[in-house]
Amino acid sequence: MAPQTELTVRGVIIGVLITLVFTAANVYFGLEAGLTFATSIPAAVISMALLRKVSDATIQENNIVQTIASAAGCLSAIIFVLPGMVIVGWWAGFPYWETAAICGLGGILGVMYSIPLRRALVTNSNLPYPEGVACAEVLKVGDSHRSADADPDAVEVARSGFRAVVVGALVSAGFAVVEATKIFAKDVSAYFHVGSRGAATGFDFSLSFALLAVGHLVGLWVGVSMLLGTLIAWGWAVPHYTLLAHATGSAADIAGAAFGQKVRFLGAGTIAAAAIWTLLKLVKPVYSGLADAMRSTKLRKSGQGGSLPRTEHDLPIGIVALVTLVCMLPIAWLLGDFSVGAGLGSHMWLLVIGGVVFVALMSFFVAAVCGYMAGLVGSSNSPLSGIGILVIVIASVLLALSVQSSLPPEAGKALVAFALFASSVVFAGATIANDNLQDLKTGQLVDATPWKQQVALVIGVIAGALIIPFVMNMLNEAYGFVGAANATKDALAAPQAGLISALAQGVLQHNIEWSLIWTGAGIGAAIIVVDELLGLKGTSARLPPLAVGLGIYLPSEITLMIVVGAFVGWYFDRRAARGPKPVATKQLGVLMSSGLIVGESIIGVVIAAIVVFSGDDRPLALVGPGFEHASVWVGGAAFIAVLVALYMWVSRLGRPNGAS
Repeated sequence: MAPQTELTVRGVIIGVLITLVFTAANVYFGLEAGLTFATSIPAAVISMALLRKVSDATIQENNIVQTIASAAGCLSAIIFVLPGMVIVGWWAGFPYWETAAICGLGGILGVMYSIPLRRALVTNSNLPYPEGVACAEVLKVGDSHRSADADPDAVEVARSGFRAVVVGALVSAGFAVVEATKIFAKDVSAYFHVGSRGAATGFDFSLSFALLAVGHLVGLWVGVSMLLGTLIAWGWAVPHYTLLAHATGSAADIAGAAFGQKVRFLGAGTIAAAAIWTLLKLVKPVYSGLADAMRSTKLRKSGQGGSLPRTEHDLPIGIVALVTLVCMLPIAWLLGDFSVGAGLGSHMWLLVIGGVVFVALMSFFVAAVCGYMAGLVGSSNSPLSGIGILVIVIASVLLALSVQSSLPPEAGKALVAFALFASSVVFAGATIANDNLQDLKTGQLVDATPWKQQVALVIGVIAGALIIPFVMNMLNEAYGFVGAANATKDALAAPQAGLISALAQGVLQHNIEWSLIWTGAGIGAAIIVVDELLGLKGTSARLPPLAVGLGIYLPSEITLMIVVGAFVGWYFDRRAARGPKPVATKQLGVLMSSGLIVGESIIGVVIAAIVVFSGDDRPLALVGPGFEHASVWVGGAAFIAVLVALYMWVSRLGRPNGAS
């Protein structure tokens, strides 16, 4: 029997190129919206389109491509932590090799730590792995045209998937370019006073096809939950705190100040409560999974390993241990170098040894937790923000207990930076572990070789790590981040990074209103009770607490369009369910949504590059400020028209042979 075509040079090249593009898109989108998108399915579709004419291409080779590219969807989540170094004023930009090393070393640790969990959490588990299963189905449909008796409809759907991604990307990119000319407004907003005592609130709908697509992907009940969080924030909290402040000025300024200084910490408390509840629910299954992994290791050591089929071959545990130890050496050097540079040299060895132990143990813990959560709810819906919050709080508390008392007060800022630095390595591992087991589930369903996927993901991690610092520096220089000294009027929200850095400051510099955190945690606890009661009823209706927390914490310009997208996606899926090819049509909607995110995000990166190199913050503007009012009406009408046309097109695309 001929050897299976799987881990090939061309597959690696295609995977790396997709990773570079999707990583850039995800970094921009994550900093803008506080969310990243899963790249496995669009990468699989692109790979199948590129390799469909190659005679010896296989489903396993396409799977390797999506495995490499999936790193773009997860490693870019490092932007949830690392921009905090700029926000707190420790870095002015992102040192290239330092940033790349954090991403690369942390990501490789995430791959290594998740390998011993594969049999327990994938092979011998009933976890649904929604994205992994969906990606496997896409790969199977795309591979169906190679068989002699291929279903013509399946072949047509496979070809249509690539068109859906490309058209979605072109539409969102084109619309974003017109917005950059200022002919279309970027958002529709209004802020106003409530009552006669100074309270204020408002709303803001971003005219973003990428945000709309996120809503389509996350689904109806996540959208409903985010809407509830937005109503809590802007319907109650913002008016309440503006009323207490007795501030004067425009409604927009008053409401914005209340949201930034008060309401976002309510959201932080809600997110923290949701994260802790999620972790408590995972204690038992994670413990069981680790116990199963230990039992599997004992069986292999008893001499049964040689009889394992190809589809059960992981990287040898000796190599896993060696790679892990090798990664720890440069991590120790990075921690030591950072300690000396931060003026903490008198405690360098304590910080290095403690930091390495913290990274080693916490990385394994989050790998287990994130791997399980990915299997339960999918990589995109996994509450990585909550993991980041818990990691930074633990790191800050440990620093406060171990070294802060022996340092002068002015060292507080350096300790905050060190906590963010060490937590970034752990978080990079968390994001990749969140993805690796999802990929391995896809591999299990398409008869892939696990060790080849694990090598492929390491390649994807390295590729992503090399481009992330470049993109982050460009975006930082062009726009800056909200809360940072260099923030412009178009500053990127970087919401999780702002929250996590504020929490580190709160623990180590004692400058946070903990009453807001506790109030938010109380809101989270109430939502948890409601969500659990809905779960007991057995209905599809749920209120994911983390989504409610994000609705409170994220600006309404992000959340409201996501909510719109959730309802649009729900309506589209309902109509698709009544059509001749419901599953295929729904899948095309998912692929088109992925394209919408990629197109707009890539244009955002391109425009950032133009801003940096031209020195003009409005490089494509064709109209002046006097057109702003008209641009809202023109842009809003165009957005609705394009939206309707796009969904009508993709609905027709899913009908075989033009069926009505």
